[in-house]
Amino acid sequence: MGHEYETVIGLEVHVELHTKSKIFCACPNEFGAEPNTHVCPICAGFPGMLPVLNKEAVELSIKAGLALNCHIAEVCKFDRKNYFYPDLPKAYQISQFAMPICQQGYLEIDVDGAPKRIGIHRAHMEEDAGKLIHQGAITETLYTLVDLNRSGVPLLEIVSEPDMRSAEEARDYLEKLRAVLLFAGVSDCKMEEGSLRCDANVSIRPLGEKKLGTRTEIKNLNSFRSLERAIEYEVNRQKERLEDGGTIIQETLTWDEEKQVTRSLRSKEEAHDYRYFPDPDLVPIHISRDWVEALRRNLPEMPDQARERLMKEQGLPAYDAAIISLSPDYLAFFDACAARYSNAKVVSNWMMVELNRLLNLHNMNISECKINSNDFILMLNYIDNGTISGKMAKNVFEEMFATGSSPDKIIQEKGMVQISDEKALLQLVRKVLEENPEVVRDYKNGKEKALGFLVGQIMKVTKGQANPGLVNKILKETLTEE
Repeated sequence: MGHEYETVIGLEVHVELHTKSKIFCACPNEFGAEPNTHVCPICAGFPGMLPVLNKEAVELSIKAGLALNCHIAEVCKFDRKNYFYPDLPKAYQISQFAMPICQQGYLEIDVDGAPKRIGIHRAHMEEDAGKLIHQGAITETLYTLVDLNRSGVPLLEIVSEPDMRSAEEARDYLEKLRAVLLFAGVSDCKMEEGSLRCDANVSIRPLGEKKLGTRTEIKNLNSFRSLERAIEYEVNRQKERLEDGGTIIQETLTWDEEKQVTRSLRSKEEAHDYRYFPDPDLVPIHISRDWVEALRRNLPEMPDQARERLMKEQGLPAYDAAIISLSPDYLAFFDACAARYSNAKVVSNWMMVELNRLLNLHNMNISECKINSNDFILMLNYIDNGTISGKMAKNVFEEMFATGSSPDKIIQEKGMVQISDEKALLQLVRKVLEENPEVVRDYKNGKEKALGFLVGQIMKVTKGQANPGLVNKILKETLTEE
């Protein structure tokens, strides 16, 4: 019989800070340029080049630390992390080891309806390495290209405590972390562009054991789904290995998205392997308490505050409030709509179902969406006053999403006005009843399904434009009279 194991997970998250220029030079911090065009002698690692620290990167790091409930250091410094890799032109990375800018923070996630605190061990500034472009999977590539545009982009590495106990908890933590960083305005957190990257440290131990098991580190996790699946796969792999009498080797793994498996890259390094030492070209940073407090006072609303506000002021259920407060742009759209429409739940339903469906289908963020809050409210009002039905509204909404047109223009162009004229509908009802005497007989004999058939016939004749509620009412009244 197999042993019971406990999963232990810690995440290391690299966040690109949203500065105009890189951390130690004036090259633009922009995504998507031609390879090796945003490069200068400093970020290309030419000998003798001296780095100059970007103050905005320090400020954004402090804001992130405050949003994550961290202690902000009064003095921090930069170190050199020495290792050789093709994307690291200097053969060392400027990072923070002994004296990081942020320590001892936490984030709260929801586990089975109760808050769970995930500790944040530290968050430190560093420069990003370049980008390696492999031809296919990293373990099978024939050759690799190097793009140094990303070299020197300011990063904040956020290291959690090993407090997560399942792949689901790890995903929830990463989603919450992304939301906090977005609300704090420190990064755009676009995983598809590499501005939020996550490595997972995974180990298992017999249930009740206090000592940590041997961990493996999984890299190449560029989506929430990849994170969850990779951890689930790795936990099962480690369990099977131990059950078969084997041992877990401390190593670095990569996640193969295509084959949905982890693959070994190399043995895992320890801190001493990097031969850290203070960077002689950069002086220690003294962070005044006045600066920290000024930034604390100006922090915007955070996700937890937004969620509480939505529940208290708008009466939204906890689930709706949590979804809407995952992104500041999404929340701003909701707030703009709810300020001018009386039923906040209707707004959240449309956003979470129809809007999310279209955003996911087209792989878009709400900031790229063509629908504005005025047109959205106008469409909801048209449903309320009977101009269009709920079913028609879905078609109108899709057209609004695709073209950015206003609902009144779409309704007019497509002739989508709902028929709510009782006299006109009564004539149609009588005609359909005359044409279907057997169905009428079935209804009078107690077959409720017959009514649905008759409604369907009227909707067919009117091409779906009859007011279904009114059709039901008139049908029942007419059938009772006969």
